[in-house]
Amino acid sequence: MPKAVYDTRFFIEYFYSQDAAVLRKAKEVIQKAGQGFISAIVIHEVYQLVLKKEGRETAILRTTILEKDFKIVDVNSEIAKSSAELRNKHKMSLADSIIAATAMSIKATCLTDDPHFKAVSEIKTAWI
Repeated sequence: MPKAVYDTRFFIEYFYSQDAAVLRKAKEVIQKAGQGFISAIVIHEVYQLVLKKEGRETAILRTTILEKDFKIVDVNSEIAKSSAELRNKHKMSLADSIIAATAMSIKATCLTDDPHFKAVSEIKTAWI
C-alpha cells in the first residue's frame, strides 16, 4: 500500500466493527502497510470516542498504542492554512479538513470511507 494517512473512521471500524469481514480486512491493512500516519486530531477523536464508550483507562491504552504504531503528524502552520482552505472550499468539519490537509502535506492516500473526503480532489482516498 502507498503511504497512507488513516482517518478516525478507520479506527472506529478497527475497534468496534460488528462485521467480521470488515474487522479482518482492517487488521490486514495494518499488518501489510508500511509506516502509517495519523493526524494528531485523530488521537483527539479516538480518545474522545473511547472515553465515552469504555472509559479513561481504555482511551489511554488505545491512543498510546496508536502513538507507538503510527507516525503522528502534528498540525503545523502549513497544515492549518491548507485545512482552512479545504474547509472553506468543501464545507468540511474542522477535524476532516485537518486530516485531509495532513494527507496533502505528506502526499499520502487518505484511508477513509467518509464521503466528505471523496469530494476533495486534492487528495486520493482508499478504503478497506
